[in-house]
Amino acid sequence: MSSQLKSKLKFDNRFVNALPVDIEREIFPRQVFNACYSLVNPTAVKAPQRVAYSLEVAEEIGLTVADCESDLFAEVFAGNQLLPGMQPYAMCYGGHQFGYWAGQLGDGRAINLGEVSHRNKRQTLQLKGSGLTPYSRSADGLAVLRSSVREFLCSEAMHHLGIPTTRALSIILTGESVARDMFYDGHPQLEPGAVVCRVSPSFIRFGSFQILTSRKEFDLLKQLADFTIQEHFSHLLDGQNESSLSLYARWFEEVCLKTAELITHWQRVGFVHGVMNTDNMSILGETIDYGPYGWLDAYDPQWTPNTTDAEHRRYRYSQQPEIALWNLNQLANALYPLFNDEKPLQQGLDLYCKAFNQGWHEMMGQKLGFRALSSPEIVTDLLSLLPEAEVDMTLFYRQLADINIEKPLAQFDNPQCLAPLSSAWYHFDALSADYKQRFSNWLRAYVQQLQQTGMSQADKSALMNSVNPKYILRNYLSQQAIDLAEQGDFSMVTELLDVVRKPYAEQPDKEDRFAQKRPDWARSKAGCSMLSCSS
Repeated sequence: MSSQLKSKLKFDNRFVNALPVDIEREIFPRQVFNACYSLVNPTAVKAPQRVAYSLEVAEEIGLTVADCESDLFAEVFAGNQLLPGMQPYAMCYGGHQFGYWAGQLGDGRAINLGEVSHRNKRQTLQLKGSGLTPYSRSADGLAVLRSSVREFLCSEAMHHLGIPTTRALSIILTGESVARDMFYDGHPQLEPGAVVCRVSPSFIRFGSFQILTSRKEFDLLKQLADFTIQEHFSHLLDGQNESSLSLYARWFEEVCLKTAELITHWQRVGFVHGVMNTDNMSILGETIDYGPYGWLDAYDPQWTPNTTDAEHRRYRYSQQPEIALWNLNQLANALYPLFNDEKPLQQGLDLYCKAFNQGWHEMMGQKLGFRALSSPEIVTDLLSLLPEAEVDMTLFYRQLADINIEKPLAQFDNPQCLAPLSSAWYHFDALSADYKQRFSNWLRAYVQQLQQTGMSQADKSALMNSVNPKYILRNYLSQQAIDLAEQGDFSMVTELLDVVRKPYAEQPDKEDRFAQKRPDWARSKAGCSMLSCSS
């Protein structure tokens, strides 16, 4: 079994072969100049133990169930053994954090093992929590089981929701304890250490370009941009004789379009990233770096899952589209030396705004069952009503799909028509008569508009249920799985992974446990609502 695993993974390490390396080989915190990465090996751990793995991701890189359940798998993806062809490294990048330039950041606890080539597709394998790198600053380079479970499950949940994301191959316990101050209150506690293996075609970020421009390393900036286009946007190299300026402009426009698509998806399902710093923005338009993320339970546009962001709420749900534009502006500033002309960059930013606005309206129309939304007011009126009372966003849209639009319109003339939706509210009986009346007025107008389109109930329900998930990775469910895992019971991690593989399906045997409103006990329980960045 072990020998099979060693021979199955074929590494094709183009990033390290094409770009300059840090000349210093000693591992200690430092500023790294004129390099895109530093060579560094993972730190060996005491007792690797497999918690979970994603078979779909394993198969993408050429592994089987038997491979994933071998002892060598746990050793390799805890960082204890290197396979032939692996060339571990940590990436250098900078970034804006909460709106302020933070200078060099880099992979402080992530180590790329190399790029695996399988069936003409290349994926980078990256261990998170695998030890010190030159970019660890004052941290220890490690991760805990709590954050690793959250990243593993959410990576896979997002993929199955149809949202661009990095993937997760595995979680491995290290057999060692890691000190973390979860509440930042000066009382750190020991937690089980773990390593998660992340998978993506590339972990290049907006900040990868920012750090080079901030240091006036313009030749390296061009080299990284050319590499990124060649490896990940090669369809733009159509063989035509065009100027570099034109190619860079088309590339930046595509990054803007991919980012617009990503944020539209986040808004669709109620996902809040929580820490949209520029170093956490993928150049591929993938969701990357799952830290203090969260999902809207009650629909609250002002909600942020990040305790660090609680005061200013910079990264709140409603602000994510604007923050993505702000981040793209910072990327444009970093790429400006390639252009020496702001016009093509501004065209890309304008394209983001146009694409997001168009995509958002189309998406909201589909969430409500419209093939084409003719009256935006039906959306704006709903989104003004939802935050007035606690209503579960996910359950509301799924239940709205069941409202029969083929009934006579007169049946929607009073608040009794809200009965089929009532369980989506946290305290339906406490709603004021005025609110119920206004909501029933909206529901009547909504049904009338759909009737005018000629949409059948069956088609409307099918459309809505294809974009409105029944199952999301609610924070309280993740925390329940974490609590069990910390006691050595990984069953709920496995069960949640199975549930989120089919987020739009009914799954009747899972509904009572996994498709319910957040319980009252979870409002204040640590990990079930807001979280810190501590992991």
